[in-house]
Amino acid sequence: MANIVSAEVIATKILEIRGKKVMLDRDLALLYGVSAKVLNQAVKRNIKRFPGDFMFQLSWEEVESLRSQFVTLNDTKSEPSRRGKHIKYLPYAFTEQGIAMLSSVLNSSKAVEVNIQIMRTFVQIRKMLLTGVDIRRKIEKMEKKYDKQFAIVFEVISQLMEPPKQTTAIGFHP
Repeated sequence: MANIVSAEVIATKILEIRGKKVMLDRDLALLYGVSAKVLNQAVKRNIKRFPGDFMFQLSWEEVESLRSQFVTLNDTKSEPSRRGKHIKYLPYAFTEQGIAMLSSVLNSSKAVEVNIQIMRTFVQIRKMLLTGVDIRRKIEKMEKKYDKQFAIVFEVISQLMEPPKQTTAIGFHP
């Protein structure tokens, strides 16, 4: 079975909202080849399968926060529920478990294949995060074990392990 969507594309669609790794309904719908309206109708017909830890609706503040992070609403052709540059309905966010449940309510072979790839991507991301934690623990052990003569080396390694911090705002400033 050939991969329908690459893991890299899926990984760009995974966001962290409310401390959870999630994917938005519009991104999932695009991957499944259906409209967000069709996806959400299928979910609402089977709402008992989607408790709060599987799916939740974003607030207007969360939508605005996402909008400020990404250019999300420029494409009005891909989504019938959008009017101009403003959304009409608050999007839903699906956790990994909610995404797994989607394949049972979207009864198509493409949905099943895409879901398999999404689950594999979540596993890869989890492995990468665990590897980073494991490396950090090993470095901390080495710091305790060796002299202060290597302190500067460990300091540089620690700085390299930190995620990059954005210090200046991007964009035009009058």
